[in-house]
Amino acid sequence: MSVRLPARARRAARAVVAPLLAVALLGACADAEATDERAATSATEAAAPTLSEAELEAAAAAAEAALAELETAEEAVPADGLAGTALDAGNTDAVVATAEPTSALAALAALEVKGRAPRTGYDRDLFGNGWVDTDRNGCDTRNDVLARDLTGETFKPGTRNCVVLTGTLVDPYSGKTIAFQRGQGTSEAVQIDHVVALSDAWQKGAQQWDTAKRTQFANDPLNLLAVDGPLNMQKGDGDAATWLPPARSFRCAYVARQVAVKVRYGAWVTQAEKNTMATVLSSCPAEPLPGGVVAVLPQRPAPAPAPAPAPAPKPAPAPAPKPAPAPAPAPASAPAPAPSVSYANCTEVKAAGAAPIRAGDPGWQPKFDRDGDGVGCET
Repeated sequence: MSVRLPARARRAARAVVAPLLAVALLGACADAEATDERAATSATEAAAPTLSEAELEAAAAAAEAALAELETAEEAVPADGLAGTALDAGNTDAVVATAEPTSALAALAALEVKGRAPRTGYDRDLFGNGWVDTDRNGCDTRNDVLARDLTGETFKPGTRNCVVLTGTLVDPYSGKTIAFQRGQGTSEAVQIDHVVALSDAWQKGAQQWDTAKRTQFANDPLNLLAVDGPLNMQKGDGDAATWLPPARSFRCAYVARQVAVKVRYGAWVTQAEKNTMATVLSSCPAEPLPGGVVAVLPQRPAPAPAPAPAPAPKPAPAPAPKPAPAPAPAPASAPAPAPSVSYANCTEVKAAGAAPIRAGDPGWQPKFDRDGDGVGCET
């Protein structure tokens, strides 16, 4: 996918190429950078010899062609970028919240999310007068970075090993090996990239910084890499949402460095930028912040304690067995009927020892009661 360069990038291109055209036409040169960063050439650069008329014409034509090319250049996230796969805001917050606290992914939580401020008022000079010697080692920052990132470097005599003349760069953005040679038309093959572009920083907090902080930012080795010149031009002032290095193997380190720079200086990110950063870093969740940067993360809420398990229900006590009903008492046996007794007369009553016999006694007969008092056989 590609889109036309934003208007501000085209204006920056005009601002860069036009001075080159003027320089060529006037015959002045020396290692002028093609971007804001490249334009800030160190005072340690030696001027090149005066150009011939033919060389002036060739330089003018080349500058005009470069300007025309920049006017029509199309650039955005590389075609193999993250279009369609970036996390959304909700997923980004979830991924960041669960990241290892020391990782670049977790450090995204320390960055404020806001929209871009207007680019109005931006000027490279607001970030200091070109490359300066902020670490006071006697060399300007551009040469410090070249000496750090190149191998086999050689130095200009008499500069106390400061001004790098030649060297070899293994470009982190493309993986290509590039031979660096200082000089007219050759220095631009290797440029010093502000990983977080100065214009991007201006729109995300640097407008409120003082000059000392902006100068420190522009010369901080954490924010500087020697890279392929054309890719640096392609990037312009893009952030992670609009440009990533073509070398996928370097994207984690690249984004982690951007996060570290923004954490160190308190610059903010847009939501789209944060989403892309989280998408890249989620593929390398242990990627640390470079440069010894430590992010102060917001307090994470303590996880809610797991609810105590519900006590096992106590078994209901078994009901006490009801006592078996007492057996019904056996019915009382009916008294045995009195033996049938019969007496013929009082003589038999007396003989049986039943005299006197009363009414109701076994063997009673009314005839035994001569006087009617209910008692018979009295004498």
